[in-house]
Amino acid sequence: MRHNKAINHLGRQSGHRKALLANMSCSLIQYKRINTTVAKAKALKTYLEPIITKSKDDSTHSRRVVFSYLKSKEAVTELFRNIAPKIADRPGGYLRVLHTGFRKGDGSEMALIEFVDFNEAALASAPKKEARKSTRRSRAKKAEAAAEAPQAEAPQAE
Repeated sequence: MRHNKAINHLGRQSGHRKALLANMSCSLIQYKRINTTVAKAKALKTYLEPIITKSKDDSTHSRRVVFSYLKSKEAVTELFRNIAPKIADRPGGYLRVLHTGFRKGDGSEMALIEFVDFNEAALASAPKKEARKSTRRSRAKKAEAAAEAPQAEAPQAE
């Protein structure tokens, strides 16, 4: 049975694993995308997404909590100044993991992990959504059909 096996230990002891994830988080915040193994990318995603959620609230307490995880002033500043305002309306899912193939040396499966809102190529190619007024479809169609039917019959009768 696999009780209490929720996190991937990545073959490291807890101190080394925490340092690894903190350093990878700082690199991801700085460069907006990094190339790593799939296992590390998935572990980084579960590590960093709650920290990004915490950065939406720009208070001294949340900055201190985030700093306790990242241990880099530059990364905390970048996160709160540039990244948090851009993802403020997103309810989660800030990171994307893209599988890129296998590493030549040992055959390890590689992945690209990036911020969803910072991929300029994908954002430029995506069609712009128009802000449309939301209506209740069932009543709106019947009302339009009823309004158009008498107007269409009146000119024909003349």
